[in-house]
Amino acid sequence: MNIEVDYIIVGLGLAGIAFTEQLLKENKTFVIFENNSQTSSLVAGGVYNPVILKRFNAVWNGHQQIQTALPLYKKLEKKLNIKLDYKFSIKKAFTSIADENNWFLALDKPTLLNYMNPKINKEKIKGIVGDFGFGTLDNTGRIDTTLLVKSYRKYIQSLGCLFLSSFEYDALHISDDIVKYQHIKAKKIVFCEGFGITKNPFFNYLPLNEVKGESINIHAPELDIDFLLKASIFVMPLGNDCYKVGATFNWTDKTCNPTQEARQELEDKLKKIITVPYSVISHTAGIRSTVNDRRPMAGVHPKHNALVVLNGLGTRGVMIGPTVAKNLFNHLEKGEKLDKEVDIKRFM
Repeated sequence: MNIEVDYIIVGLGLAGIAFTEQLLKENKTFVIFENNSQTSSLVAGGVYNPVILKRFNAVWNGHQQIQTALPLYKKLEKKLNIKLDYKFSIKKAFTSIADENNWFLALDKPTLLNYMNPKINKEKIKGIVGDFGFGTLDNTGRIDTTLLVKSYRKYIQSLGCLFLSSFEYDALHISDDIVKYQHIKAKKIVFCEGFGITKNPFFNYLPLNEVKGESINIHAPELDIDFLLKASIFVMPLGNDCYKVGATFNWTDKTCNPTQEARQELEDKLKKIITVPYSVISHTAGIRSTVNDRRPMAGVHPKHNALVVLNGLGTRGVMIGPTVAKNLFNHLEKGEKLDKEVDIKRFM
């Protein structure tokens, strides 16, 4: 049976979900191919925070991204009947007096006033090493990306739009205004494959870096914190005395297998920032897709107008994904100019 749709989407991680929501909102028809090979969305911390805590700088368009993203996740909570948004503050453990001075300097940046608390926390926090105090970020939190991805795939499957199979590039037939794949004809195909795009013959020229990240989940009943602790690594509350601890960065290992070396690295760092006992209950790994200029990659193929890419969301995918997906959809359907900072034309 032949199928004719507006869009084919390849990949249903955070990028694919954000773009699919645009299609549903505008009553566009689509099918999605997903082979479960990309795990970055499943292992992501899902934190939304517009402040780069290493340098106390604002994330590019971070405040605006959050304003776009949170209403989408609220809508998805209702649609999927799940809880996704867990709001908490973030406490940055200072390692020197210089950290405190830099925190106050950063408060002069208008966009950061919405998040950075001007009061430094000098009080000791049970179970945490914080000799120089803590800076607090408010209006932050996390999106449960694992639950989101799994629930959304079930939802799309219930619509009859999901094919759980690998996409065969050789089987794609391209003409000026349509693409054909197997029994499906579409006006456009959007590749949201994460690091899998390095094997995509149409977009593998894009400078995407593959970075392996690993994290552990721990059980620490005596820690008892309801905020995310940021030091050399992060310790994020998950509820029921459980915490996510991460993350590592490995530029050479391209597998999704957890390693003993990474676990040891995380535990060595963890023992320097908490002073209470814990037990490791799980260990996960995934490949992040990042770009050198820390901007996503979106746009149309230089030779084939029907081929589109949405990729490279990086470590802040939950924040930036909805904004870029909306911009890309409006560019394709309504003639809106694509943000030059994300447009793949910057690599030509």
